[in-house]
Order: sequence, then structure tokens, then C-alpha cells
Amino acid sequence: MSYPQIALAAEAEAGHARADDRSAPIYHAVPETGETAKDHFKTAGGVRFAGIHLLLDMWQARHLDDPDALRRALEEAVTAAGATLLHIHLHRFTPYGGVSGVAVLAESHISLHTWPERGFAAFDIFMCGRAEPEKAAQALQRALRPDRVERREHRRGIL
Repeated sequence: MSYPQIALAAEAEAGHARADDRSAPIYHAVPETGETAKDHFKTAGGVRFAGIHLLLDMWQARHLDDPDALRRALEEAVTAAGATLLHIHLHRFTPYGGVSGVAVLAESHISLHTWPERGFAAFDIFMCGRAEPEKAAQALQRALRPDRVERREHRRGIL
């Protein structure tokens, strides 16, 4: 895909602005309109970054072989986070009934992989902008009621 030259120049300027002033909002040209838009980076504790990436390992969780229950859990997580749902795709495997899938968000995604025969689920939650991935994680835990959760957090795209 080719973007108009103005978009490439604006992105080069935004990169230059990032190097010079990390606290200033970064703007870029929107290729379709030529207008400027905020980049949706977050700032916390004086650090500017693209978004928070949470990894959740859930042990002895419920509904791990039920695509409908997992779809509802994802929808609740998206709502709790204040994110914008674009699409959910889930696939159920046989013979064990594991489910893999993703909720594609305007703010990024929530992906999941389940192993019902082990009572285990792996969630990957990445969100930028004003969306709150921690609230999504809490909603998933309420819906799936795991006995144990291991959680890791990583800030992506630190400027």
C-alpha cells in the first residue's frame, strides 16, 4: 500500500519530534484525509509508551471448552476496559475442545488459548489509548473463576 507523500513527511517529522520532546503529544497525518490525529500513546509516571501488554495464565479456570461462554467473557472484558470491539473470532479444536481466538479492538486485541484437559487458559491483552487492560483482566477472572492466576505486565513502545 502506498501513502501520499504528505503522510510520509508527517511521520518523519513525528519521529523527529519524538527524539526532541518525549512529553509532547505526537501527531501524524491520516493518509485518507490528510488531517492530523493523536497517536494514542499513554503517559504514566513520566514515561510515554504505546500501551500496556498483560499476559494472564489462568489455572483451573471454568468454561474453557465453551466458545459461547468465552465470547461472553471477551465481550465483558472489552466493555469493562472501555475498549472498542471490532470483531471476535473463536475456533474450537477437537478432540479436547480447546478454544483459540481473538477479540480485535480499535485499541489492539485480547487473544486466548485454552487447554480444558489441563484447566489452563492463556490470555494476551494489549491496549493503547484510554482503554484499561487491567479492568479487562479482572472481568475475565470474574467470568472464568480460576483457582490461580499468574500475571505479567509489559509496557510496549517506550519512547
